[in-house]
Amino acid sequence: MIQAWLGVVSRSHVWQGVEGGFAQVCHGKVQPLRRMKKGDIFVYYSPSVEMNGAPLKAFTALGMIRDDEVFEYDMGNGFVPFRRRVTYGQAKEVPLETVRGDLDLCVPRNWGIILRRGLIPLTDNDIGVIARAMDVDLAALRSNP
Repeated sequence: MIQAWLGVVSRSHVWQGVEGGFAQVCHGKVQPLRRMKKGDIFVYYSPSVEMNGAPLKAFTALGMIRDDEVFEYDMGNGFVPFRRRVTYGQAKEVPLETVRGDLDLCVPRNWGIILRRGLIPLTDNDIGVIARAMDVDLAALRSNP
C-alpha cells in the first residue's frame, strides 16, 4: 500500500534535497526514514525560509520515494545524516493558508504541535488536496520512476 508522508524542513534545506534527489528529515535521524517505502509519496512543508529564519508556512516540494534504501551521507565536521532517494515532480510552492481548510491534518486543535514530529503520515485526502494545489499529477509521478 502506498502511503503519503509530510516532512517538515526549512525551504533552503528542501531545495538542497530537490537538487540532490534526496529526503532528509528530523535532523538526519534514521528511524523516521525507515518508515517510508519505495513508491510512497513524500511532500515537504516548510515553516520557514531557513532554519530559525523568516516564516514561510508553505508546501515546497513533492516527490516519490525511489527505493527501499536508507543511506548515510557525510556532510563534514562529523555530521553524517541519513537520507532517502526521491524523484521530485515539478511542483509550485503553495501557502498552507490556501488549502488549510481542506486538510485533515489541520482539524485537530493541536495540529501545529504534530508538525514538530518532523515526519507525519498523510491521509489520501490530504495528499490529493496538496498535490492538486501544487499542480502535481500523482499518477504521472508514480509512472515515471
